[in-house]
Amino acid sequence: MQNAIKTENLTRTYQRSKKSSKKSSKKKWDNSQPQELVALGGVDLNIHSGELFGLLGPNGAGKTTLIKILTTLLAPTSGKAFVDGLDVVTQAREIRPRINIVSGGESCGYGVLNVEENLWLFSQIYGIPTSIAQERIQQMLEIVGLQDKARTRVSQLSTGQRQKMNFCRGFITDPKILFLDEPTLGLDVNAARSIRQFVRDWLREKPGRTLLLTTHYMMEAEELCDRLAIIDHGKLLTCGTPNELKQTLQQFPQFQLVIELGNVDQLNISTIPGVKEYRLTPLQENPDSRSASMPVNSVQPIFSCHLTLAEEAVIGQIVQAIVSAQGKILQLQKHQPTLEDAFVQLVGHRLESGEQGS
Repeated sequence: MQNAIKTENLTRTYQRSKKSSKKSSKKKWDNSQPQELVALGGVDLNIHSGELFGLLGPNGAGKTTLIKILTTLLAPTSGKAFVDGLDVVTQAREIRPRINIVSGGESCGYGVLNVEENLWLFSQIYGIPTSIAQERIQQMLEIVGLQDKARTRVSQLSTGQRQKMNFCRGFITDPKILFLDEPTLGLDVNAARSIRQFVRDWLREKPGRTLLLTTHYMMEAEELCDRLAIIDHGKLLTCGTPNELKQTLQQFPQFQLVIELGNVDQLNISTIPGVKEYRLTPLQENPDSRSASMPVNSVQPIFSCHLTLAEEAVIGQIVQAIVSAQGKILQLQKHQPTLEDAFVQLVGHRLESGEQGS
C-alpha cells in the first residue's frame, strides 16, 4: 500500500536557554535543568494514501512539532520524513503545492479584508484560477454556514466565525494531503458536526486524498479516523484502528458490568472464573444515588454491583448466581472499553479536562 506520509527515526530537539542563578552575586549558569529538550524522539510512522489518520496526545506531546516538520515549516534534527514520496528537507518546494493545513484557534487572514477577499487571496498564492477559486469559496462558505458573512471584514468576526473561515481556507486549494490540527476547536456542536460530515464526504469524493487529524475530542477521533496513533513526550506509544486500541492492550479489562439488585443482602460471586474485580455497594446509604428504577417507597435493600470481567461469557454465570440467591435484577448495563480508557492506560491521564458537547 502506498504511503502518503512516512517518517523514519524522526527526531527534533531544542537547546534550552541558559539562566543565571540568583543565589550568587557572580554569574553562574543554572545546570539543574536538562539543556536539551526532546520534542520528538525517534518517531516511525506510516500513513497510507487515502487514509484519515488521527494523532492523539496531551499538550506538549509533540503533535504540533510533527505537523510542522511534515508541512515543511520546521526542519528535523535527525531522521527522515516524506510527504507524498518527497523529502521534507530537500524537496520542500515540491511538497507545498500538494498540501494545506488548518490549525484550530489560529489567527488567520487580514483584518482589513473581508472573508471572501481573504479566501481569494489564499487561493491565488496556490495559483488557483479565479473562476475555480470563486466557485470553491462559495461552496465552502455555504458548508460552514458563513455565506452571510462573505462581505464582512475578518476583524469583525467572532472567534468561531474566524475558525470557520480558516477551515474553508484549507480546502479551497484542493490539497492532496491535508493536515487538520484541532479543526473544531471553539466551534459549537452543530458546526462541529457539519464539519465532520464534510470531512468524510471530502475523502470519499477522491479516494487518493489523505488527511492527518489532531484533536482533543475522543468522540471526534473515534468517529472519523481509520487509524490512530497515541504520542506522548515525543514518543509514539501505539498505533492501530480505534477498535484495536480499545481491545488489544495487554491487561486491559474487556468488559465492565453494572447490575442494580434488590432482595440481596449478601452476594459473593468473586469465586466465579473470569470475575477479575467485584464490588457490592448499598445504594440506599446515599439518597442522591437512588436509581430511577428504584421505587420511591421501597424498603428492601438495593445494591449496585460493579464487576470487571475477563470475558463476556461470564455474564450468564453471574445472572444464575443472583437468581440462585433469590435476588432481583432491576437493571443491567454492560460497558466495553472506550478509546479514552485506552488513552488513559497508556498516558496515565485523560486527554483533556472537558469533552466537547455530544
